[in-house]
Amino acid sequence: MDVNSLPPALLWTLGLALILIGLVGTLLPALPGVVAIFGGVFLIAWIDGFEKIGVFPLVVLAVLTSLAFVVDIVSALLGAKRVGASRTALVGAALGTLFGLPFGLFGLILGPFAGAVIGEFITRQRLDDAARVGFGAWMGLLIGTLAKLALAFAMIGVAIAAYVID
Repeated sequence: MDVNSLPPALLWTLGLALILIGLVGTLLPALPGVVAIFGGVFLIAWIDGFEKIGVFPLVVLAVLTSLAFVVDIVSALLGAKRVGASRTALVGAALGTLFGLPFGLFGLILGPFAGAVIGEFITRQRLDDAARVGFGAWMGLLIGTLAKLALAFAMIGVAIAAYVID
């Protein structure tokens, strides 16, 4: 089946569904987040031959998408660092975030916390310090999620502005 033969209304529906799924996925890691938003906007741009949403807005959206990935990794590290984490705890938080991402919300909550706690405990051998650092990593991740949500809304705003301003 040739994609060009599909009705534009169906493609619009798919594009808008991807954007909505991406918005929800920004909060629920089991769903794709900003990548789905980018995909939905790209599909909508493609429908009209990139006339309304051209190259520049798509580049801006690609940069915002990349920034959201950086926020995912860096936010837990900054939270742990803020409460005085050791280098081992920072590595643990980063690894915990990466390993936790595929396991949905549970992995996203537990991964950076556990990684930071294990790393800090290896370095300082004190459970209270390790728990404090783990909590800092988790708080950083929470703040990072809010930042990703802001980036998601910014992406949607850029797409709407590009489509309307033409």
